[in-house]
Amino acid sequence: MSPELVGPFPDGVDPEAYDRLRRRVLWSFPTGLFVVGSAGVLERDRRHNLMTANLVVQVATAPKLVAVSIEVGALTARLVRAGAAFSVAALARSDRAVVRRFVKPVDEVEVDGEGRPLTMAREAVFVARTGAPILSRAVAWVDCSLRELLELGSHVLAIGEVVAAGGRPGEAEVLRMEDTKMNYGG
Repeated sequence: MSPELVGPFPDGVDPEAYDRLRRRVLWSFPTGLFVVGSAGVLERDRRHNLMTANLVVQVATAPKLVAVSIEVGALTARLVRAGAAFSVAALARSDRAVVRRFVKPVDEVEVDGEGRPLTMAREAVFVARTGAPILSRAVAWVDCSLRELLELGSHVLAIGEVVAAGGRPGEAEVLRMEDTKMNYGG
């Protein structure tokens, strides 16, 4: 058995074959593809990041709460903890190539005289109320103040209260995981 296989496994199944089936089943769940913004002070330096994410969902209506699943070791997880906030940008389906720029931590950040990001990975951004960056090309976006961080093993679930929202919702179809050749999960 290879080390990346994660149980439990039903009795009598081949773990590798079952794992392949389970991944295909989980990949078939419809999901969006978003860009999560974060900012915070790490080791005395103000940092900003944008990260591609596919698990973003509204989890409560009163108050308006949004949950984002973030890999434990990701820079975004550290920044969400440090800054107690995050943003979520929904992109148009035509912007599917943009999300690939944010699968690794952003190392190219242009800032203004006060240290606020103007561009990240050559994409225009603006700073939200919480300090988290948001892609300017977003069709719709929310800015969230962190309410809770749940440890889930490989990932943390950041739950934030929506403190600001904007964009042009309904103007374009929103990017979905199925619009790319990317796969994640399972």
